[in-house]
Amino acid sequence: MTLADSIIDHFARTTTESLPQMADRLAQDFASRAAQHDADGSFVAENFARLKEAGLVEAGVPVELGGGGASVAELADVLRRLAHGCGATALAFAMHTHQVAIPAWRWQNQPPAKPAVEPLLRRIATERITLMSSGGADWVGGAGRAEKIEGGYRIHARKTFASGAPLGAVLMTSAVADEADGPTVIHFGAPLNAPGVRVDEVWDAMGMRGTGSQDVVFDGLFIADDKIPLKRKAGEWHPLFQIIGTLAIPLIYAVYLGLAEAARDKVMALEAARPEARRTPRLAGELEIRLHAARLAHRDMVATIETGASAQSVNRVMQGRALVVESALATVNLAMELAGGEGFLRKTGLERIFRDIQGARYHPMRADKAALYAGTLATGGDVSRIF
Repeated sequence: MTLADSIIDHFARTTTESLPQMADRLAQDFASRAAQHDADGSFVAENFARLKEAGLVEAGVPVELGGGGASVAELADVLRRLAHGCGATALAFAMHTHQVAIPAWRWQNQPPAKPAVEPLLRRIATERITLMSSGGADWVGGAGRAEKIEGGYRIHARKTFASGAPLGAVLMTSAVADEADGPTVIHFGAPLNAPGVRVDEVWDAMGMRGTGSQDVVFDGLFIADDKIPLKRKAGEWHPLFQIIGTLAIPLIYAVYLGLAEAARDKVMALEAARPEARRTPRLAGELEIRLHAARLAHRDMVATIETGASAQSVNRVMQGRALVVESALATVNLAMELAGGEGFLRKTGLERIFRDIQGARYHPMRADKAALYAGTLATGGDVSRIF
């Protein structure tokens, strides 16, 4: 059986749909609940149950390990389509998806890493566990305190923006330890049901209100030495973060591209329903151009993954991120302008997209750091501490 046949067989076990068809169907279902989750700030639990039933939780796991074998490009397309129905669901699921895509990429491209990543990938495929990320809060610098004790570490930290916290099984995170060689970041997966872990329900935000991005608090969580797959010097780039920066960001920003597309679809439907004399085609054209720019930039981010993970790939992805943010925000701003007063009403769904898409501003690397990174790399400088 070829790899392509294995992928087809995996999804045939539960559905005859293609991944795009499945994502579009789920997006329609999610759209029916999006406004209510946004209004009361409740987690999109039903939607995650549908994602699990559809086999999307393990879609990025290699076929050889029991998963769907979907590529990062295919996963990005799924996230983009899901965002048409519910941005909060798509973003929370992007945090799981990139935590699957990274070890899957390492399993496929770094043979020495296979023993370290394979158990997690097999567990995702068999148990369909949901992973969470604290990457945006930690990023390259690391956050939280790891106290060395016999046999491992005690972790004391507050991890913010932990999307999917209400049902996440494992938080993929890190903390900083004082080692003989200086501050050292240790990486680990923290089970949310472990002693010394609690979820503080503090999430009450402007947008992405259904993501369940609560705080996860470690109050003396014990992590054994053999559960730490990586240690690295604090405060500077490591090859693992070049992989993260290259793979995770295109997946996350697929969600914001999808939101911009959804805004475009909604406002064009409004515009088409108006008498011709009331239409504003020039403004509609400006919107189309901005959306096209966002699509082109995101397409290049995804294409960059094929070049491998390096300082150069991070630079190219982060430049694409900056362009997607600028163009996607502009697209939604123009949609609000084109909609007029109707866009101000909740019933159109545009104002929710307007709020949700503001989240595009805040994921790594922020615009100022990305510009500094790009300029330093272009002039032959050292980017190891720019993040």
